[in-house]
Amino acid sequence: MQEAVKAGSIERRLVLGELLDWLVEDGLADPEVARTFKKERRYYRGAVHPLAVVAEQKWKSGNKVLDLDMLSQWLAKRVGFEYFPIDPLKIDFTGVTEVMSSAYATRFRILPVAVTAKEAVIATAEPYVREWEPEIARMSRRAIRRVIANPLDIERYQVEFYNLAKSVKGANKNNTGGSGLSNFEQLVELGKIGDKLDANDVHVVRIVDWLCEYAFEQRASDIHVEPRREQGIVRFRIDGVLHQVYQIPPGVLAAMTSRLKILARMDVVEKRRPQDGRMKTRTAEGRDIELRLSTLPTAFGEKLVMRIFDPEVLVRDFKELGFSEDDHRRWVEMTDRPNGIVLVTGPTGSGKTTTLYSTLKTLATPEVNVCTIEDPIEMVEPAFNQMQVQHQIDLGFADGVRALMRQDPDIIMVGEIRDLETAEMAVQSALTGHLVLSTLHTNDAPSAVTRLLELGVPAYLLNATLNGIMAQRLVRMLCPHCKQKIEPHRTEDEAAWEALVAPWKSNRPGEIYKPVGCLECRMTGYQGRIGIYETLLFSPSIKELVSKQASAQAIREQAFREGMKPLRISGAMKVASGLTTVGEILKVAPPVRDGAVR
Repeated sequence: MQEAVKAGSIERRLVLGELLDWLVEDGLADPEVARTFKKERRYYRGAVHPLAVVAEQKWKSGNKVLDLDMLSQWLAKRVGFEYFPIDPLKIDFTGVTEVMSSAYATRFRILPVAVTAKEAVIATAEPYVREWEPEIARMSRRAIRRVIANPLDIERYQVEFYNLAKSVKGANKNNTGGSGLSNFEQLVELGKIGDKLDANDVHVVRIVDWLCEYAFEQRASDIHVEPRREQGIVRFRIDGVLHQVYQIPPGVLAAMTSRLKILARMDVVEKRRPQDGRMKTRTAEGRDIELRLSTLPTAFGEKLVMRIFDPEVLVRDFKELGFSEDDHRRWVEMTDRPNGIVLVTGPTGSGKTTTLYSTLKTLATPEVNVCTIEDPIEMVEPAFNQMQVQHQIDLGFADGVRALMRQDPDIIMVGEIRDLETAEMAVQSALTGHLVLSTLHTNDAPSAVTRLLELGVPAYLLNATLNGIMAQRLVRMLCPHCKQKIEPHRTEDEAAWEALVAPWKSNRPGEIYKPVGCLECRMTGYQGRIGIYETLLFSPSIKELVSKQASAQAIREQAFREGMKPLRISGAMKVASGLTTVGEILKVAPPVRDGAVR
């Protein structure tokens, strides 16, 4: 079939009747349903591709709906072509758009998706239309390789790729004065004049808008805009992993940074010192999104990072966050008291803030006054009274808590306990009848006790105020669309499983899954993240150990006896539930210390 399509086929577009016949032949469509539909659409000659028309019917093949991606893959296999899923994050739009003009691509419904020195890869949904191929091969002086892609993706990205490439070229056109280098390595180009790019230039505005929209669409948690010597780089952090997205000319990148600083009400002129700012925008679907911006002066200009906060995370229940029934019960036992201190520990990016915000959201009833002191305010929530640390006027966490105490609070959240003064204020607040929630940077829950003792908080005050401590991590979840079951005892993961559960004696579960990769997860095998938790309740026996200045290991062993599951065992439960992999848990969870009680 492939040879027939490539060599001797009649030049024509696909028609609906032909596709329906093929679907019936391959057992993907019911013959009677297809026959009826063919009669209804007998004279169909619309602008919409026949594949899209069939996809609109939402027919099922087995348990799967015949969506447009699935139909496009089927067509590629049917006609003997490679299927190419168009991922905008993996395509050099400035390079591919040089292969042909926008008008030419639109005329033939094709899209260049990859280009090398010897080859141009062209996506099409019309395998029998090839009159353009010799001309493009001659003009580009490259061999042409045709691939099949989703016809609606081709149509969409024809517009977006060419518009974005046009904007980058337009923005860079008059950029003869901006080398993108800082004072660290200044480049003087003699004989050249011109002003740097205007941050409000229509091209720059379009690039920034497009960048943000794509970050939201791809579920990015952070956008990194990084200047380099020759080309600026844009990267997205998706499910905890950074992906390089685009390369942008340095002058355009600097203009993009200035544009974002304007939107975040930051000082555009100041490029020598770090700055923080925030902005609020809206997605195409109408969801409000908050972005926290941070700049850093580097050797080649200002690096900008935007942290994306989706307010919808505040309405997630604890099961969605990854809490087991036992985790949730123990967490409620800690936070459902009228006073005391509750701590969440873990490294940066482990989901501590999301856990605290979700908890405060459930506690913030009309009958209580919830106040927070944060550095910075990460998500604005109308149900809380939020205050931001201001270092320039010496308003730190301790001063903030002292001020909040005069505001008649019931519940206080302190962004982080960093020093003895803040710890003492948290203890005093708890002693005077307030519930205090805060974070601490330690590897696990028992280590938080020794950290507070090392800071200088007396053991008797910890025993009087601490309700409990929870350590957490985030792990990537397996994509539900493509994860694949591994047969027990037939995998190289046996040793990894032993490392995960040791020294706990846990039997290998009957079903473990591995990542595969599909269009839904952008071929990564993972989609989304979930938490694993270790909850330490401050029981009388734990308090007795604290009074004796016992080690973290002794506290840990006693907590195990009382039902605390370490992070690795919490992760093993997620593996056994088919939610993640052994490798993901081993990557983020610290090992269970020797001597742990089984």
